[in-house]
Amino acid sequence: MPILIPIDDPDDPRIAAYRDVRERDLVGRDGHFIAEGAVVVRSLVMASGHRARSLLLADKRVTALEPLLAKLPADTPVYAAGQAVLDRIVGFPLHRGILALGERAPQPSAADLLAAMPARARVVMLFGIGNHDNLGGIYRNAAAFGADGVILDSGCCDPLYRKAIRVSVGATLLVPTARLTAGEDPLALLDALGFEGVALSPSGAETLARMVPPPRAALLFGSEGPGLPPALLARARSVRIPMAGDFDSLNVATTSGIVLHHCAADQDAPR
Repeated sequence: MPILIPIDDPDDPRIAAYRDVRERDLVGRDGHFIAEGAVVVRSLVMASGHRARSLLLADKRVTALEPLLAKLPADTPVYAAGQAVLDRIVGFPLHRGILALGERAPQPSAADLLAAMPARARVVMLFGIGNHDNLGGIYRNAAAFGADGVILDSGCCDPLYRKAIRVSVGATLLVPTARLTAGEDPLALLDALGFEGVALSPSGAETLARMVPPPRAALLFGSEGPGLPPALLARARSVRIPMAGDFDSLNVATTSGIVLHHCAADQDAPR
């Protein structure tokens, strides 16, 4: 198990990466990210690609976390500080008392991610999701219902932003992810690799309840308000979830959960 390194000075240079966390969230961390809370840090330790470079803990949490610490490489620095020192380091009261500095894994291309998927697969493809709560919620649903991956366009926010990781309860660290390159045609890419795009829209041509998911399904979701790009929606199979009365739409994270559950139930049904 790694040796604990006590920290008594908030200005100790060894914990510089953890200082003023919220401000650093805004400017980025050059290939690194912050994971917060026991569940999320456990996901980081379990992740096959991303790597925990160090941990910073409230000293009162160390004993309870020993089983998790035992899973770390012995040379991983684990810093421990009293609550008052910890709060001064991060710049706000850190009630969870658990942070980790993660190193991003190399990200595959969208084509490589799709090509590696099995004959029956579900991938979530997102366009313009700029809200970290929504992005984290979608990843949480993707993990819960067994999606094989998530593909983001250039307008989506960072799934390894601290809030997105926290909302996803660590799913952004575990679900395979790729990002479309600028100018890449998502539907042409899907077609070339044997996937059918299913675009979710309040104006979809068929209802979700009647949709039989294709064996290799790419589920397309757009941002709150604008939705999917019209040019993309015009070319894809489109599906809607009927609403009561005059209500016209659901939150995109909620929509993803309903659609992913429908597709998972279909794949598990007897043939």
